[in-house]
Amino acid sequence: MHEPINGPKAVIAALLLGTALAAGAQSPADSRLVSTAAGLSAPAAAATGTQSAEAPTTAAGAPAQDDTAARERASEIVRRADEIRFPRDAFSVEVRVGSTIRGEAQEPRRYRILSRDSEDTIVQTLEPEVERGQNLLMKGRELWMFMPSVSQPVRLSLSQRLTGQVANGDLARTQFAKDYEARLVGSEKIDGKDHHVLELTATERGMTYPKIRYWVRASDLHPHRAEFHAMSGKLLKTCRFENYQTLGGRVRPTRLVMTDALKEGDESVLDYSGLAARNLPARMFTKEYLKRLE
Repeated sequence: MHEPINGPKAVIAALLLGTALAAGAQSPADSRLVSTAAGLSAPAAAATGTQSAEAPTTAAGAPAQDDTAARERASEIVRRADEIRFPRDAFSVEVRVGSTIRGEAQEPRRYRILSRDSEDTIVQTLEPEVERGQNLLMKGRELWMFMPSVSQPVRLSLSQRLTGQVANGDLARTQFAKDYEARLVGSEKIDGKDHHVLELTATERGMTYPKIRYWVRASDLHPHRAEFHAMSGKLLKTCRFENYQTLGGRVRPTRLVMTDALKEGDESVLDYSGLAARNLPARMFTKEYLKRLE
């Protein structure tokens, strides 16, 4: 029976683990290294079921682990999880949103998302019919709504509610890696499988959520769960990534379940379908083009 690795040995094992994982090592020796380092003991975190990933500090308070390498490792996990959720290249996808408020089902909504480099996005309202033609345009960090009955577009925030538990940014911004600084804070077993636990902090004001706590399965970097927090740390809502199926040539979560943490019985289920690569020229993502879009 192996003794737990503690003290300086733990630091060395953690550094070797980050190097082995970043390089994608597959040799038996590397596999043993990953297995051993992943089992580092963290008694203080064990009570909560999460192993701490914080680096120990020296007597002077300086990090014993290379902070830059740790940040890069966390950012890489988030970036690769983003690519599982949605492609990096231009694509289109449809999403049906079914919501319940205080336990009562609401009229479903259906949207088409056209995204290019995750910086330029169009969200078209397809259903209900009376709202058809209400489209969102995200250009960089600016978000505008176009409505047939209004001559000029209306500026919106990413955090404003679109429908049910879905904020504008939940559909208009498709990647966490570009909007948040990531920190790997621990690991947790869920259904017997290891998951990375990350804390994401918005890189600037105006993002959809100021803070996110994010669980990503270690073996394949599949997103599992997210908690969305206010700047104060107050939990606003949770999101589960479910129903993994082949979509757009890759296994992805095709269902998101977003639950209000403050109002019991308020929930939205997002079902994605028809994801496909598209040629989306830059001229599409302009106010002039959106005025003609149906």
